[in-house]
Amino acid sequence: MGYSEIYRELNSQAEERFALMEERIAQIREKAETEEQFSGYFEKNTDFLLTLAQIYRKKQSGELQGESLAELQAQNVRLYGDIVPEAYGESFANPAYAVEAFGRELGEPLSLMAAHLRESIREVFRGNLLRLTIAMELFVEVYNAFESWAREAVETGERTKELSQIIYWYFHDYSEIFLEESIRRLINPAEDFETELVLGADLADLRYLYGYGAYIGENELRMAEFLNRLPKEQIQAMADTYTEGYRIGFEVTGKDLAKKKVVQVRYPIGFERIVRAAIHNFEKMGLKPTMLATGTAANRQFDYDHREDRAYYMDKAYVERCLEVRKTYFEEEKQLAAGMAGPAVIEVFGEEPFSPETKKEALHYDKKQQQLCVYEMGQAGQITNRYIRGEERSFTIIAYPVPSIGAQFEEIFAETVKINTLDYMLYRKMQQKIIDVLDRADKVHITGRGANKTDLYVNIWKLQNPERETAFENCVADVNIPVGEVFTSPVLEGTNGKLFVSQVYLNELKYENLEIDFADGMISSYTCTNFAEEEENKKYIRDNVLKHHETLPMGEFAIGTNTTAYRMARDFDIADKLPILIAEKTGPHFAVGDTCYSHEEDNVSYNPDGKEIVARENAVSALRSAKDPAEAQKAYLNCHTDITIPYDELDRITAICKDGTEIDIIAGGKFVLEGTEPLNEPLER
Repeated sequence: MGYSEIYRELNSQAEERFALMEERIAQIREKAETEEQFSGYFEKNTDFLLTLAQIYRKKQSGELQGESLAELQAQNVRLYGDIVPEAYGESFANPAYAVEAFGRELGEPLSLMAAHLRESIREVFRGNLLRLTIAMELFVEVYNAFESWAREAVETGERTKELSQIIYWYFHDYSEIFLEESIRRLINPAEDFETELVLGADLADLRYLYGYGAYIGENELRMAEFLNRLPKEQIQAMADTYTEGYRIGFEVTGKDLAKKKVVQVRYPIGFERIVRAAIHNFEKMGLKPTMLATGTAANRQFDYDHREDRAYYMDKAYVERCLEVRKTYFEEEKQLAAGMAGPAVIEVFGEEPFSPETKKEALHYDKKQQQLCVYEMGQAGQITNRYIRGEERSFTIIAYPVPSIGAQFEEIFAETVKINTLDYMLYRKMQQKIIDVLDRADKVHITGRGANKTDLYVNIWKLQNPERETAFENCVADVNIPVGEVFTSPVLEGTNGKLFVSQVYLNELKYENLEIDFADGMISSYTCTNFAEEEENKKYIRDNVLKHHETLPMGEFAIGTNTTAYRMARDFDIADKLPILIAEKTGPHFAVGDTCYSHEEDNVSYNPDGKEIVARENAVSALRSAKDPAEAQKAYLNCHTDITIPYDELDRITAICKDGTEIDIIAGGKFVLEGTEPLNEPLER
């Protein structure tokens, strides 16, 4: 069974309802009978939904596949035109505009619904009629309420209450459909919409890009064109680097890849030539893909504005319902889940850095809902790990630039390919020299230079048998491509001080003068200078770095050694555009949240020199063994955010031994240990 069969069965339940909704929405477009101030909102959204209905019919008949590139591009503009930055100021999907037009009580839910309807775009291209139908039913139910309010005087409070109930029950009632779809697409290769597209399309004909239903911008078009010009051998070499990293990740951790049946391939639209070659490589390993294709955001501010829309309907009952659905579905499909080997990810970098506007009109979680989010993440993580076992899965991540990085895109791409294929044996030897010193350390002292205020002591795991044990992992190019770091899980008690970075991008959000203080390994205070109001700075960090937790532990301390990547960033002036995957290799970095060994603390792993890596947990993750279930739930935070100090802001990294001896690993921003001199060559160019 493939995706078309899956949706044929599901769609049969919706065909009659869809026909009724399409007819009703056409009537609304002919003559909307709401109060005048709302007519524009319903007119725009009826046009949008009827456009989706038309596209669905074209897809089913095959007519869509015959349209020209110009026709498909015009269609893409119609679908996303009202949320692109130049139009977003007057879009009803913009909460600021909707609230100004309708007031907070009605503007918030109407903006939420306008954004939610847009989730149907990609579902239509998958042939998922059920998802389009229930979205249309939500719209019609909301419209009917407004139509009735136009006929009789209803106070705003009563309107708000009725509208709130419609939206609340919609998301509660259909949570099963939404969650089951997302899990099925993760674990079941029969959901092969993207696979069929990648393997079956004529990739030289760029019309295929519009088959996803995603927003297609210059990045996707130019990337596909660029990759089409590369020789087959180069495409295959990039695919091999990617898939071999995945295979080696299982090998070096002693996990049996032969037990697994499925790999989740996450990739950017435009990279299909590489992905096609990678799928064939994975097939030789006995793995079928599930696929997740992502494109350039039509508008990152739109995404940011709606990131907490669940605040409108989220309560304990909703969260418990979602968790129960997750558990039930995983139990029903536990054999498929057990076959999931983990994700293989291609990331991109080079988009214009994004510093969001925080809008008071956007929906935001209140304190109780923030606590619910933390609870939900923890419980969902435990359920997922029960069926896709952490000790049996692995991953790999690799990154490439996109054309928006600038005029030197092709040169940067070539340099990135070089970085992704550096001599890992050379790095392994140099990194081992660093580890040999770090394993003697009681603490490590990290200081910034110039305006960087970092002054931090990290407590290191104490080895019981130094001949056979190590506290640091020697990380070469397997799961994290490119090569270049040594890392550990710090001992929290005794880890104290200040971490400072003048500018950093975390999960595509910009932070200026980010400052985090640690007391016994836990975040004690934090701030930045993004906003004029200190409270807004703190909220920005709490929401997006702490993920609504009151505090987080330092889950990782690492020293990045990829000075070649650092030099590339400086030579091309793209330091602000590097993904964390590469940026974390360009200086020391510190992760807040879970350790790198989350859910795998009890697995034995070794460095290439044969020593067992023993620093796999900290005082927080150790709570997993607590007898009290409430305490055990605190072991995992379900987040891990790396924060890197670049070499040019770094003064020293000094190992302080038990006897007080101090050994510099880096001084004045340069590596000073004997045998690590080649790492300074890119820094000195």
